[in-house]
Amino acid sequence: MNSTQDRQPARDFAPERQAIIDLPAIFHNVRCLRSMVAPAKFMAVVKADAYGHGMLPVARTALAAGADWLGTAHVSEALQLRGAGLDGPVLAWLHTPSTDFGAAIAQGIDLGCSGWELEHIVAAARELERPARIHLKIDTGLGRNGSSMADWDDLVSRAIAFQDDGLLRVVGVFSHLAVADEPHRPETDQQLECFRQAVAIAEDAGADLQLRHIANTPATLSRPDSHFDMVRVGLGIYGLSPFDDQTSAALGLRPAMTLQTRVALCKDVPAGQGVSYGLHYVADAPTTLGLIPLGYADGVPRVATGGPVRVNGTTYPVVGRIAMDQMVIDFGPRGRDGFADAEVPGSALGAAAVLFGNGDDGGPLVEQWAEAAGTINYEVVTRISQRVPRTYIDLPEGA
Repeated sequence: MNSTQDRQPARDFAPERQAIIDLPAIFHNVRCLRSMVAPAKFMAVVKADAYGHGMLPVARTALAAGADWLGTAHVSEALQLRGAGLDGPVLAWLHTPSTDFGAAIAQGIDLGCSGWELEHIVAAARELERPARIHLKIDTGLGRNGSSMADWDDLVSRAIAFQDDGLLRVVGVFSHLAVADEPHRPETDQQLECFRQAVAIAEDAGADLQLRHIANTPATLSRPDSHFDMVRVGLGIYGLSPFDDQTSAALGLRPAMTLQTRVALCKDVPAGQGVSYGLHYVADAPTTLGLIPLGYADGVPRVATGGPVRVNGTTYPVVGRIAMDQMVIDFGPRGRDGFADAEVPGSALGAAAVLFGNGDDGGPLVEQWAEAAGTINYEVVTRISQRVPRTYIDLPEGA
């Protein structure tokens, strides 16, 4: 029998590796979620390069589908949106003393404010002679940024004083939920009550609020009482479920990212062959190994041994340790043509190898990689590195 390494695949010029981003799926997800929360406004969260999907294409698609606002963590991200000609409402909420508040104000970007930023924002507004638009953030229980309730009265009073001086406008109050992805937990009720109290204090002090917002994706889906004036949806617009017990399909969402590459090598090996660093996997019979040219430099978690890879209609687990640039799958005991009987027709060299996608063909989902890595679907898609080119399925003309 000839070695499987000698089999030559047909040459094609498809990308060696790619993250295929289905913009029609994002359009569908925004439309679906937007209709669910109306009349509340809808913010599409496109921070972290749109969770790895590409900030600008996703932002344009979300706006086309009816999103009212765009959300970023950093001002630098919001400035990229402005630089691309997207001039609709944008909020940025995570700052440091190095944040360019002046550029944000000049570009009409709304700013989250937890307390310490207030004087920095005011100084930039005074220099520009242009009032800033701010959303005051209250920490209702998550314990990250946001003013504590003990400091809230003071923050509101200072902000209203600056508003009276014409240096800013307090247009919003917001917060973030800690356990909305676990709908049975009582902390969400406690956070919502704290939020209502904070809103009442701001309004009593003279804030004419346009937007009260606290709902993330899980709260958008499970807590209508959290929608207030606007919801902030990140994970959901990418078609992923925030719940352990509900799939994307059950929520009416379509996963937007497919991560795939090409089988780079097929190799017959004898029983006893070890695989990858540490030799933690050893073939117990003669078999055929397939080399998959994606690794942790591409964002695939190093610890995700057992993650699924689909080749020619069959899904195989990764065996051995995932390396920087590559991983290995075991096609199984050799059949008559050197591959597992009836599982891999012909040579798999050059065949598409899908790590995760939308699951329409029974293929693997990103949640299976998250489980293999002991993490969440958010992290898996967000960490896919820029070494993996993004390929976009465009919206139909006129959408």
